Amino acid sequence: MTVIVLLVATLGFRLLGALGVSRFATWRVSAGHGLAVMLVMTAGAHFVPSSVTFMPNHADMVAMVPPFVPFAAAVVYLTGVLELAGAVGLVLPATRRAAGVCLALLFVLMLPANIHAALAGVTLGGEAASPLWQRIPEQVLYIGVALWAAGVGLPVPGRAGRRGAAESTRTPQSGSPTPR
Repeated sequence: MTVIVLLVATLGFRLLGALGVSRFATWRVSAGHGLAVMLVMTAGAHFVPSSVTFMPNHADMVAMVPPFVPFAAAVVYLTGVLELAGAVGLVLPATRRAAGVCLALLFVLMLPANIHAALAGVTLGGEAASPLWQRIPEQVLYIGVALWAAGVGLPVPGRAGRRGAAESTRTPQSGSPTPR
């Protein structure tokens, strides 16, 4: 379900870009916003009371936490807050890079909970947790989208141009500046 939310939201934002909304002019930014929508949805489960049974709730999230993690209920609240903060960070251009990197790390740190849920037969909203063959590739996808949205591996504006300009003024043979 979360992959579908990510894909539909990303496509929706990119469609807005195609219709002229300049904020969504690129797939990378649209994917970042799509991931933010997915995170708001998934973070919500961290705060849903256990009396709500038609969707994953706080008690379900606590059951996912491996036994070696102390203060499971507090960790669930914390990860929900971090997901919401990451979602906000992804939609703000000034924080998108840091948010994407931090979210990728959070997704790595939350993987043991997903593995535990699959192996321990934890139910989420009354349904079995995703099997490992499905969940691990999903987690890798979320990590990849977070890093892509962050622009990791892409040149930082302003840096490449200066270094590239300095390098282009030297001749390969002598290392001395070329006349302009």
